[in-house]
Amino acid sequence: VLDTVLLVFANKHDLPNAMNAAKIPDRLGLYPLHHRNWYIQATCATSKDEFYKGLDWLSIQLWNKK
Repeated sequence: VLDTVLLVFANKHDLPNAMNAAKIPDRLGLYPLHHRNWYIQATCATSKDEFYKGLDWLSIQLWNKK
């Protein structure tokens, strides 16, 4: 568990009432995990670019752990 990475997709960020991606770590309690790699990627299901950015980050994290 200590070597795990966490990728959170904050979907529907294109909607007017969507939570700002900067507020999500606080709501999920991620700040105490500062010694672990985690990343919040704001996404919209209609655009794959943001989704792939998150997967790119995850791929790099996993590659660096080898």
